[in-house]
Amino acid sequence: MKRYSIYSLMILSVVFCSFYSKNNKTVSDAPVDAKDNYRQDKPKVYRYGAETAKINIGSTEIVADYRLGNKKGITLKPGIDAAINGERTAPDLVFNVKVPGGRYVMSTYAVTDTEGAKLMKEAKTKFQSLYIKIQIGSLRTTKRVVYVPWDVKRQESGKFQFNGDQQLKIWLPRGVRLEYVELAPYIPPVVPANAQNYKPGIVPPASHPRLWVNQQSLPIIKAKIQSGENLLAWEKVKKSALTPFIFKFNPEEELPYNGALEGAAETKAFYYLMTGNKQVGREAVKLMADYLSHVEFGNILDVTRQLGRAIYSAAEVYDWCYDIMTPKEKQVLYDNLMRLADDMECGWPPFNQSIINGHGNEAQINRDLLSMSIAVYDENPLPYQYTSYLVLEKLVPMRKFEYQSPRHNQGVNYGAYRFGWEMQAAWLFYRMTGHPVFDDNIKNVRKYWQYMRVPDGQMLRDGDGFTAGAPGEFYYWKAAQTMFMNYTYAADPVLKGEFERQGGLPDNPVLFLLLNDPDLKTEPSMKSLPLTMDFGPVLGSMIARTGWQIGMNSNDVVAEIKGGGYHFTNHQHADAGSIQLYYRGFQFGDIGVYHFYGTPYDFNFNKRSISHSMMLAVDPDEKYPRSEANDGGTRFNLKFPETPDETQTDPLFNNGKVVSADFGPSKLRPFFSYFNVDLTGAYSLKMKDYSRGFCFLNLDREDIPAAIILTDDMTTAKPEFKKYWQINTHNLPEKTPTGVVLHNNRGNLVGKTHMEMLIPSAADRSVEILSGPDATGVFNFRYEVPSAIQQPEAKGHRVMISPKNAGNRDRFLTVFQMTSGNTAPLPVKYYETAESYVVTLSDRMVSMSNTSALIDKGFSLKVPNDKKYQVVLAGMKPGKWNIKSRNGNVNYNASVLTGKNTIFFRAGGGEFVITPGSQSGAVLLPVDENYMPLLYDGKIK
Repeated sequence: MKRYSIYSLMILSVVFCSFYSKNNKTVSDAPVDAKDNYRQDKPKVYRYGAETAKINIGSTEIVADYRLGNKKGITLKPGIDAAINGERTAPDLVFNVKVPGGRYVMSTYAVTDTEGAKLMKEAKTKFQSLYIKIQIGSLRTTKRVVYVPWDVKRQESGKFQFNGDQQLKIWLPRGVRLEYVELAPYIPPVVPANAQNYKPGIVPPASHPRLWVNQQSLPIIKAKIQSGENLLAWEKVKKSALTPFIFKFNPEEELPYNGALEGAAETKAFYYLMTGNKQVGREAVKLMADYLSHVEFGNILDVTRQLGRAIYSAAEVYDWCYDIMTPKEKQVLYDNLMRLADDMECGWPPFNQSIINGHGNEAQINRDLLSMSIAVYDENPLPYQYTSYLVLEKLVPMRKFEYQSPRHNQGVNYGAYRFGWEMQAAWLFYRMTGHPVFDDNIKNVRKYWQYMRVPDGQMLRDGDGFTAGAPGEFYYWKAAQTMFMNYTYAADPVLKGEFERQGGLPDNPVLFLLLNDPDLKTEPSMKSLPLTMDFGPVLGSMIARTGWQIGMNSNDVVAEIKGGGYHFTNHQHADAGSIQLYYRGFQFGDIGVYHFYGTPYDFNFNKRSISHSMMLAVDPDEKYPRSEANDGGTRFNLKFPETPDETQTDPLFNNGKVVSADFGPSKLRPFFSYFNVDLTGAYSLKMKDYSRGFCFLNLDREDIPAAIILTDDMTTAKPEFKKYWQINTHNLPEKTPTGVVLHNNRGNLVGKTHMEMLIPSAADRSVEILSGPDATGVFNFRYEVPSAIQQPEAKGHRVMISPKNAGNRDRFLTVFQMTSGNTAPLPVKYYETAESYVVTLSDRMVSMSNTSALIDKGFSLKVPNDKKYQVVLAGMKPGKWNIKSRNGNVNYNASVLTGKNTIFFRAGGGEFVITPGSQSGAVLLPVDENYMPLLYDGKIK
């Protein structure tokens, strides 16, 4: 099976999220109301419908279609082939356009017939969209998308110049019925007042080069291009640079995107920068000048990524070869850089989208337009004024706040993609000036991808994703370029080892040579990383594991709980409070799959709470934006915050609050990992109070490596709001008298999870297992999984447990044990004090608060006499506490820290009284950070 990097998959996948642009309207399927064309506060819009077209009767006909506003559309006749690639000279239809001279945004409105609908249903990527060919007068023809697989009828074709009376000629594809073409005067994006008056405090140096290198860093890079692992990359660059690139084109025809040419020009320009070989540098200049003056990118979704790559490559040539270009060549490159910038999705000036989230947070501004603005700063400082304003005044302060939590809100896949471009901005500024502009906490975000890794090479699920292997297969998730940007910026030898495991950057030796330091020695092992990670307050979550062994024979368990902090929308899911568990395969977690953005399945199931392992509370009157179904989950936010203040003060973004996060006693290899989150704010006003507690226990055994104790305390506004405790899994669970048994396997290694629910009792709860179409249903609604999806999540199962009796408040106490094959689970002993649940299994005793509040009153524990126990007191109020045995042999004073709320000690049999405050004569409770599990990566250490 061919493997793809995150970067190539981002290009192949469909990401339809243009409605997140702050200045753009939501994309609509509805035709424009004709009366809108004559509103005085809008520019006049010109519409040309079927009744105004001159039809080629040999190929084309007008047919009736009730779905269209005028009830008729233009389509190819049965049996007539499309001619969008020049097969037929005569157009299928012609409109006589009469508009005032100027630039216009052209849009089309069409529906599919039976043939087209079948093609769109079978489409796997955006490249299988349907295209028309357009010609204005006698200008060059161009192909543009007219219909897309995610069934959007209105498509923006692009911006075109019209000069008075002209013919608009169109060649149609098979499968569509075109209702009209519309022309609207082009209005550039509005420049915010702060950007208009912005005077950057950091500006490019007076000399070239400025991109990736300056006069100070250039000799350092030159000195290392043949050192260590750089030598192989340099030999590749040298061979490519000295090989002529054959490029022939017809000046009368538009050129399509040519990635090979851009790569050749970049390589030759870099070779000139390193060696001073003017012949090779001149080749780079000519290639880019010829290409840039003829290339067109069309309107396929996300084409701005290819368009931006052309801008970036040209900017490198402009900067690195500046001293050997003629004034005419500089002008050609400059003019076409600005021409292409105008077609970027973020617009020019670049204020059509936010740099904080969505496509504006990708390469467009962070690399492409920033690089252009740095390169042409002498000729025109305005582009740098705009792009530096967005990065320095908008992005930098927002990320300083966000990256207090070292993970990315857009999830594993989109987070890797977008964060990689932010790192390019960080590097570009750093190399241009010699000083960092981002807060140092940007270096820690790399930890997110390290901790999300599971033993079979995949990642825990987070956000929209599209990379997964077949069940039981080793599949190593990769985002090598992002790992590269991270380890070079943070000088992290462990992440450099991860980068090398992901295959390095064989296709980007120029970037590798620009940033790689061969003196940074690789650390291939991950054993220096703590087994548990607390991700902090902004994106609250904890990942706990039993080891770092990656491979099909690994016995490691990996568990995650999320919730607390803020919701940033787009590819982030409504999953506050969700849990995931991996043991020899995914045991429970998410069963949503991502294909096309914004479809009914995507917005009603995949991104919603119901596809995650978390609690639901159904208010029958609750409505979710852009959703028809009511799953009872957390709020569905479709707006993102742009400043730290907005994030923290607008309740819309509230995703709950992390109350406690601690692990120990060893911070490297802990026995316990505890997390508690108040999730009330993540839900609507239907929720009065809800907290979830999570305690992961490393049991230090091969047969039963770990256990989890989970608490839920939920109070709704009305007792009739039905509550559902839910976990989702890949394989059909087995019901037991005490709960369910989940299972998965990795080859011949079978892993099971025995779930025992202690509260509510079996007599007080109802258990339902949903499979097949019911698993992707949202109560009365059914959503079909995209047929192209083959991931195991697509055929998942949901376990839903509800209290039999309605009530405002319900509590749940659940124990999970992970067992090897047919190993029987450990017996679970449980009792409840006035303040806490007390759960005992093996040599572990855990006390957790039995309410949503921290424990602030005294209570006692009865520890069995059969062995020495590890005791975890979780959910304790911060301050001084005393632990004293009834026989007086143990008398400890302990300090409970705010935000941690735990006490750990070892005890033999007896009754122990835990009381607030210190006692005289007591000794300070010792903490032995060398007390840790012996089993590690499957071996005794």
